[in-house]
Amino acid sequence: MAEAERIIGTPDIPDAEGTEGDEAEGRGEETAPSRGKRKIMVLFGVAVFAYLLDLISKMIVVAKLEHHPPVEIIGDWLRLDAIRNAGAAFGIGEAFTIIFTFIAATVIVVIARLARKLYSLPWAIALGLLLGGALGNLTDRIFRAPGTFQGAVVDFIAPAHFAVFNLADSAIVCGGILIVILSFKGLDPDGTVHKD
Repeated sequence: MAEAERIIGTPDIPDAEGTEGDEAEGRGEETAPSRGKRKIMVLFGVAVFAYLLDLISKMIVVAKLEHHPPVEIIGDWLRLDAIRNAGAAFGIGEAFTIIFTFIAATVIVVIARLARKLYSLPWAIALGLLLGGALGNLTDRIFRAPGTFQGAVVDFIAPAHFAVFNLADSAIVCGGILIVILSFKGLDPDGTVHKD
């Protein structure tokens, strides 16, 4: 009887330990958790890149441009001019430095919590830009003069007829614009698309 079963074959019965995810991996398919992990890696990769770019640019600006005349890049249209900004992006609200520090910290916590439900690559990029920019300016708030949580942010990109800003501000604005576009398209962070 055992010999007959071996020759004919018995139907595959999944083990109690076997899961749908294991079967999908065996077929070379990507499971939802592995897709989520890849999107989280993209988010933090973009955030680290934006943060380091901002940090390095500010270090160079403080070392080479601060207390020196502005450097003209495109005539009067674009200059590099090192200033310290105690306010929010583009010099708004200089009397509320501690509040802006708290807001930046809150944004970072919210993005970190949202990352657990992230399955969309465009959202990962957008949130990574926001996270990197928020971390860049928060670093200034914590470690620069005049004191902890009251530090002035280093700004240096000075277009004509516009406020002076930095690469962290640029990352935040680009991330925000991308989020608005994704929201208009109906794409949610978890990868679902809804039509209103």
